[in-house]
Amino acid sequence: MTEKKSASYSTGEPALDQKIAELLEAAGIGGSRREYFEIVATALRFARQATTPGDIRMINQMLKEIRYADAIFQPYRGVKKVTIFGSARLAADTPEWRMARDFAEQIAKAGFMVLTGGGDGIMGAAQLGAGKKLSFGLNIRLPYEQRPNEVIEGDRKLIFFRYFFTRKLHFVKESHAIALFPGGFGTMDECFEALTLMQTGKAPIVPMVFIDYPGGSYWSAFRKFLRSELLSRDLISEQDFHLFTFTDDSEEARREIERFYYNFHSYRFVGELLVLRIHRAPDDSALQAIQAEFADIVSGPGLFQRTAPLPAEANEPEILSLPRLSFPFDRRSYGRLRQLIDRLNEF
Repeated sequence: MTEKKSASYSTGEPALDQKIAELLEAAGIGGSRREYFEIVATALRFARQATTPGDIRMINQMLKEIRYADAIFQPYRGVKKVTIFGSARLAADTPEWRMARDFAEQIAKAGFMVLTGGGDGIMGAAQLGAGKKLSFGLNIRLPYEQRPNEVIEGDRKLIFFRYFFTRKLHFVKESHAIALFPGGFGTMDECFEALTLMQTGKAPIVPMVFIDYPGGSYWSAFRKFLRSELLSRDLISEQDFHLFTFTDDSEEARREIERFYYNFHSYRFVGELLVLRIHRAPDDSALQAIQAEFADIVSGPGLFQRTAPLPAEANEPEILSLPRLSFPFDRRSYGRLRQLIDRLNEF
């Protein structure tokens, strides 16, 4: 049977669909009913297409990990979080370790929680700086190197993942900012994963800060590589450099993250419109200036408009009071969108 990706998605058997609907009714599931229906229907479709036992075990474990992590994060949904990446191998006598501890202490005092991989090195430094109460550890089960650090060990907010991809999902999904310190393959993997997701619009734009100690060469060499090898060959664009910043000052890194949320709150797509939720709307003159400066990212003849919450946003009642700025975004100029957010933060 041909797969359908429409609102009529089902098991392909009306009688079985009805039983799923009855099961959801009996379980008292009201909200997101269609999505829960499709989860059950998808499980049954797996069973009928001879999916291998190994793949079924992976899918089952993946869903359980996502469900469990969601339960741990639920009580802290209202608190902004900063993901901190860096090497597990950097010891406490290194300047990078001390920078990570100081940065995490500052960001915690500014009201953010900290997410790390839960290991030693930069991760342990960050959680020492933030403290156990304001820390999450997203640990990965490895035969070596990735044991929990002493700050987060034993805490309920230490989550163990079997798969890197479910762990990486939560680093991005739960984060309101990303700070990267020098590290190895894992750090660079997370770095390019986050950049790719933001550049393509698959993850919301958040502040992304590369932090090194004064005089350090790690990120300066990385920046040269981006320009000399990627930008020079048109493999990335100049506007992509607005998605991140470099600094050797932990206070400046903290200010970069705080500035991002000075006026800007969040955004979401509603049909063809990108709706920016902000605390203070631009006046007429500022709106005209924005229209002129950012006309290049507007799709077609559309305009920037101040709007009330759109009907599709009714499922976010906690932010319905915020003013909106909406426009038909071209869905490719995410570096320029970051510049627009910076402009709105000037109000």
